[in-house]
Amino acid sequence: MLTKEELPACPVATTVQLIGSKWKLLIIRNLLMRPWRFNELRRDLEGISQKVLTDSLRAMEEDGIITRTVYPEVPPRVEYALSPLGESMRPILDAMEAWGSNYKEKILPEMNNSKQQPIM
Repeated sequence: MLTKEELPACPVATTVQLIGSKWKLLIIRNLLMRPWRFNELRRDLEGISQKVLTDSLRAMEEDGIITRTVYPEVPPRVEYALSPLGESMRPILDAMEAWGSNYKEKILPEMNNSKQQPIM
């Protein structure tokens, strides 16, 4: 976990530092639905390498954003879930989802229409 002195002074920069990577945001998106096992996440997040997933999960656990639960079973079962701190990011991701949906509905059709108009 980063110390207070290691965090940027700007709160937005702090948030970006903690969850700003493409993969961390997508991992959090999945964990907002339910707890996931490692291989479930790896299969669902197309293109993520095992190393990047492992590093991202470890970093977010260290930062207090997710929890890792090991069940005493054979074979061992490990689940990742959002901590209460991670759950507090739900409004951020909800806002990102709403913005992305709005962009896709409003802006992209306008861009496509402007590309289809003949040049005179």
